[in-house]
Amino acid sequence: MAINYWLDLFTGNTWDEFVAAGSSVSGFRQSREKVVQKIKPGDYFLCYVTGISRWIGLLEVAGPVYYDDQTRIWSREAFPWRFPVKPLIQLSPENAVPVLSLRDKLSYFQNLKNPHLWSGHFRGSPAREKAEDAEIVIAALRDAEANPKPIPYDEKKYRRIPIPPKTYQAGSLEVTIPDEAETPVCEDEEKEERAHVEIQWVLLKLGKDLGLDVHVARGDKNKTYRGKRLGELSVSKPPMHFDEATNKTIQNIDVLWLADKAIVAAFEIEHSTAIYSGLLRMSDLISMQPNVNISLYIVAPDKRRKKVAEEVLRPTFAKLKPPLSECCQYISYSSLREKVREVEDVIPHLKSSFIAEIAEPYYREE
Repeated sequence: MAINYWLDLFTGNTWDEFVAAGSSVSGFRQSREKVVQKIKPGDYFLCYVTGISRWIGLLEVAGPVYYDDQTRIWSREAFPWRFPVKPLIQLSPENAVPVLSLRDKLSYFQNLKNPHLWSGHFRGSPAREKAEDAEIVIAALRDAEANPKPIPYDEKKYRRIPIPPKTYQAGSLEVTIPDEAETPVCEDEEKEERAHVEIQWVLLKLGKDLGLDVHVARGDKNKTYRGKRLGELSVSKPPMHFDEATNKTIQNIDVLWLADKAIVAAFEIEHSTAIYSGLLRMSDLISMQPNVNISLYIVAPDKRRKKVAEEVLRPTFAKLKPPLSECCQYISYSSLREKVREVEDVIPHLKSSFIAEIAEPYYREE
């Protein structure tokens, strides 16, 4: 009988709890009842930690599925659909395999209209994996086990708990309705503006140091950071290859990175309470140019992470093709600042794609 391969998603905490419980039982949410019935003894689970985007283990299904919502293995949820498992490979976080290290080999990285769409592959588990992809991952896991090469990882991301969105059915479409109540994080508008301009400057200078041209929103060219105008770093106009409406939207995006007169990355910085205007610009861009190949990022304070995710998952953005959550990622202020400090001596030798290493997709583990 052929072996079937299944994606098994973990957070850092649920992986640690799985290991602490003896690495003998893997579980899935109540809502996955129909899928778990397809999994048979002898199948393999490919274990993936979402926060740090790494493959961390290989499990063999050792028995049929059973239901148990009483025996506590995980602290936050029961994951009642359970399987007895036998660990075949079990790595530590620092030795786990970064999924981006396999991007040239795995099928779900190929022929993407947007470079972020690969993250949609990790939005729910269990999910069947193609045999050819599974074999590539297993080979990488075995190599990491036999030849461990510790790779630093972000402990905060490893410990991060995904935001469980509330989903509702609207006809044939499943959408998310966020809570309306919101507590402002910062009431000092002047302080908000200073932070916004600082992050714009950081992104503009980073782009320039990477050897790219950069563009700042046309209304922000005269804003200053430490006595220097943002417009000093910016080209006068971004590429104007699109229709009039798209060009107008692009000119108002907070920061653009450009290479060979093409946009390679777009950043909207959202410090204020609403966190909406930047998302609308990103949404407009996707609506008007659905096949555009631009990396999109929302950059916001760490305390805004939950609100950004709630807004990105709104119905108006979920209905886009592709949905905004699949092509726009989040970068926290702290991650950006820390990464720039970490790589400042080697920035000219890096590619612009390194920014994806600190960005977060909007995972939905269901």
